[in-house]
Amino acid sequence: MRPFIHPDFLLDTPQARALYHDFAEPCPIVDYHCHLSPAEIAANRPFANITQAWLGGDHYKWRAMRTVGVPEALITGPADDHAKFLAWCATVPKLLRNPLYHWTHLELARVFGIDDLLLSPDTAEEVWARANARLAAPGNGPRDILLRLGVRLVCTTDDPDDDLADHRAQNARADGLAMRPAWRPGRHLALKAADLPFEAMLAHLRDRHAFFHANGCRLSDYSVESFAAPCPDAEAAATYEAVRAGRDPGQPARDAFAAWMLAWLARLDAETGWVRQLHIGALRNPNAPMFAALGPDTGFDAIADFPYAEPLARHLSALAADGALPRTILYNLNPKDTAMLAVLCGSFQDGTPGGRVNLGPAWWFLDQMDGIEENLRAISALGCLAQFPGMLTDSRSVLSVPRHEYFRRILCRLLGRDMQGGLLPDDLPAVGAMVRAIAFGNANALFA
Repeated sequence: MRPFIHPDFLLDTPQARALYHDFAEPCPIVDYHCHLSPAEIAANRPFANITQAWLGGDHYKWRAMRTVGVPEALITGPADDHAKFLAWCATVPKLLRNPLYHWTHLELARVFGIDDLLLSPDTAEEVWARANARLAAPGNGPRDILLRLGVRLVCTTDDPDDDLADHRAQNARADGLAMRPAWRPGRHLALKAADLPFEAMLAHLRDRHAFFHANGCRLSDYSVESFAAPCPDAEAAATYEAVRAGRDPGQPARDAFAAWMLAWLARLDAETGWVRQLHIGALRNPNAPMFAALGPDTGFDAIADFPYAEPLARHLSALAADGALPRTILYNLNPKDTAMLAVLCGSFQDGTPGGRVNLGPAWWFLDQMDGIEENLRAISALGCLAQFPGMLTDSRSVLSVPRHEYFRRILCRLLGRDMQGGLLPDDLPAVGAMVRAIAFGNANALFA
C-alpha cells in the first residue's frame, strides 16, 4: 500500500502529473505574505521540539483542537509540550476532509521525512521521537527549513517602527534566502498610535515609509474590516487630535478616519511603486470572553458579512483619478465576494503589465481545496489566470511552507482535468508555461 502522501498526491490525470512534476515542482517559492518572525529566521535557533515548531502560534490548529473538545490547557495553556503534542495527535484523525489533515501529513513528509505513518494516538510517540531527532540534527533551524523547502524570498509583516535589523542581517548572508519587510501600519488606521501631533505623525510615517523602501520593502499590507467614506482633511486631523487628547470621537468618526488614512497611505505606496495588499472581511475577536483571556490572533476570528463593492470602488476610483492608485492585490475572506472582486479588478486595469488591480489567492478560511478551486475559477472566467501572482502561506510557522505545494497540486489537478476533458488544449508546453508563471514567475517579477 503506497503512502498517503505520495509523488502523485491529488494528481488524478496524466496531464496533472506532468504539469506538476515538470513545471510546478521545480520552481522556487516566493512567500510574499506571512507572519513569520524575522528574528526567528535571522537567528536560526533550532526548535526544542516539534510542538514548538508546529503548534506554537498556529491558530488554525488551535481552533480545530477546541472544536473536537481539547481543553485550553492543552492548547495555549500551561500543559507541557509533549502533552500538547499528544492532544494534537488525538485531534488529527477527526479532521478527515479538513485541509489540516492534508497539511499535517504534507508537513510531516516534507519537513521531517515522515511519510510512512498517519498521525494518530497510536503513532504519536514514534512521530514525536523521529521529528525531534530531525530537529536536533544540524541544519534544521527555521532558516534551514525554509531553504530546504525551496523558499527563495519571504516577505514578513512589519510595524512601521520596526528597525528591520533582522532583515538586514539575513540579507547580508547571501545564503539564497532573501527576506523583505512588508509595511503593516494597521495600528495607525485604528488610531492606536495617536501620540505625536497630527502633522508630525504624517511626517513620521512618510520618513518610515522611505526607511522601509531603503531596506528592500516593496509591498504593504492592510486589514480592512469596514469601508466608510473618507472624511475631509480637517476632520481627519480633528478626529486624530481628539483621540490624542483622550477623547473618544465615536465609531463613525474612527471609520471615516481609517478610510482617509488608507487613501493617504496608498499615495505613499504609489509614489514608491509598491504593491499594496488589502485583506478584506475579517470579523475580529467576536468571542469577548476569550479575547479578554487570550488576546488577538488565537483562533477566534470569523468571516464578516458586510457589503463593500461600492465604497471599495469609490476608494480605487479616487486614487485612479489622481494618478495615485498603486498596484493592488485584493483578498476576500467571505466567499460570496470572490466573483465581485474578480470583476471589480477588471474595472481598474490600465494597461499595466500584470495588471493594476488583481484578485489575490484564496485567503485564510478559504485556503482549502474548494476555496482554492473557486478562486482559480473566478480569476479564469472573469480575469486573467496567466497573470495570477500565486500562493502564500499567511502563516506564523515555517512548517507551513508545504501549503505552496498543496496549492500547486490543486492548480495542476484543475488544469489537467481541463486538458483531459478538452476544455484546454492538450499542449503541455503552453499550459506548463502558465503553471510555471503562477507558481513562481509572476510573484518573482512583482516582489524580487
